[in-house]
Amino acid sequence: MLEKMREIIAEQLNCEAESIQMETSFKEDLGADSLDLFELVMALEDEYSIEIPSEELQDLTTVGSVVEYLKSKGVEE
Repeated sequence: MLEKMREIIAEQLNCEAESIQMETSFKEDLGADSLDLFELVMALEDEYSIEIPSEELQDLTTVGSVVEYLKSKGVEE
């Protein structure tokens, strides 16, 4: 799942996929603002056919937290 996440994040945030790790923070490490994060969530929802409620977004601050969230919703690789 991390590889696919790297592709999506790199495309949405215009960064190097190789620099993205599980502990990478969207705001601190990648410089994402709220619009970037919104577009990223939209891309993830499309890719994994899920809906991420806006009230849960504040907990999704790192790549790892998103991966764990997706797994908790039954998303596999």
